[in-house]
Amino acid sequence: MRGAIRFFGSVVASLLLAASIGMAQSGPRYILRASPANQADICSAYGLLEVDQGGTPQVVITTGPSSEESDQLVAEVRSDPRVQGFELEQGAAVVEAATNNVQTGSANALSSALNSLAAVSFYGNPVWNAYVNQPALTQIDMPSYYSRQPLGSGVVVAVIDTGVDPTHPALQGVLLPGYDFTRDQPGGSELTDLDQSTAAVLGQSTVAVLNQSTVAILGGYAVTQLNQSTVAVLGQSTVAVLNGDPLPSEFGHGTMVAGLIHLVAPGAQIMPLKAFSANGTARLGDVIRAIYYAVNNGANVINMSFSQGQISSEMLLAINYAVRSGVICVASVGNNASVMAVYPASIGNVFGVGSVSASGTISSFSNYGPDLLTLVAPGEGLITTYPGAQWAAVWGTSFSSALVSGTMAIGVASYSSGAWNRNNNSTNPLDFADTDNAMNSVASVNAYNTVTGWGVLDVQNMSRFNNNGPHFHTH
Repeated sequence: MRGAIRFFGSVVASLLLAASIGMAQSGPRYILRASPANQADICSAYGLLEVDQGGTPQVVITTGPSSEESDQLVAEVRSDPRVQGFELEQGAAVVEAATNNVQTGSANALSSALNSLAAVSFYGNPVWNAYVNQPALTQIDMPSYYSRQPLGSGVVVAVIDTGVDPTHPALQGVLLPGYDFTRDQPGGSELTDLDQSTAAVLGQSTVAVLNQSTVAILGGYAVTQLNQSTVAVLGQSTVAVLNGDPLPSEFGHGTMVAGLIHLVAPGAQIMPLKAFSANGTARLGDVIRAIYYAVNNGANVINMSFSQGQISSEMLLAINYAVRSGVICVASVGNNASVMAVYPASIGNVFGVGSVSASGTISSFSNYGPDLLTLVAPGEGLITTYPGAQWAAVWGTSFSSALVSGTMAIGVASYSSGAWNRNNNSTNPLDFADTDNAMNSVASVNAYNTVTGWGVLDVQNMSRFNNNGPHFHTH
């Protein structure tokens, strides 16, 4: 899939897309970097039409004449001394589920979680017991008292994804307004991709049809085997709805990622940046705009559970801008079960995150390799939030990435009280002042290998949690 941006963990499937997200434009789209004073003249000289800002004054998104070959136009424009950069905007993204590498288990995979469908309170919000007591938390060595401490307080984690359901009970009080780059409007809700009747049905816990990397927990009445790769807990009235038109293939992806970040860092705020439509497609320009928006609006961590097969100069510049600004960037490495370069995970100053099973071995679907993987985290059968006040079990490196992003939020957290202190300094207790600090901390836990990078995410050891709180773990 040349030039595609892919999600690394799939979502549920089934119902109606809202009308159009406006992905179509006449002529190919390009990303132009030049002095703002020269942009209009450059566009006029080469038949370009500016259609959007690129997140920084030096960058604009344009359309070009359909009568000219893209490669020829790119060469011509790049030869202009006024031009600092010019590239074809990479095509519509295809979700990673198309690789068919992510596999779910049978209903037995959820047997322990389904032993208790009780709701418990998690920082004042009702959540499913299986969410806050899932085995993955033990596997990443979260301290036993973490749920009593607002880890991540004062930190903002930007989630560049399909958006987040702002109505989910578990996420109340932690979501910032965000922005929808697919519509150029404030708000980062993924419910905007559904028509009103579909959103209403979803909210009533009456529909779920899943793809092979997501198991939705809806209704809470009985375990239903929908097909060989899908298990759901559904009310009887749901089954009749399952034969309806499917939800967009990646609807819910952003909400599920956000739920896992919140699980690890419940004190952090989440900034939903909707750059992807509910079918998992995106324009590279929207992703780049989202990176700049995150940095310029106070994000400390950026989670990027997507990829593209080719490096983009403008994406690289945007991520470098983020890192220079002290923002930690985390990306999933993909589900192709291959040693391959994908971006942004392969960029050197980005945490590339792979998936491991409950036993700590690399997941059968996870990409790996020395130029891609920084570390690994659980990515099989994780329980997380799903739109409509629902819950889902998910497989994929998208969700491993979310656990790491939550841990990075802990690392950069600032606390106003003296409850956490390091050398009598109550702020920034883990000293994750920047990406270098965070990389050093990850590298201090295990020796590096080409299959699992610096090993399985280990919050307690990389933070040196003890009775007095976390302390930065250095070489």
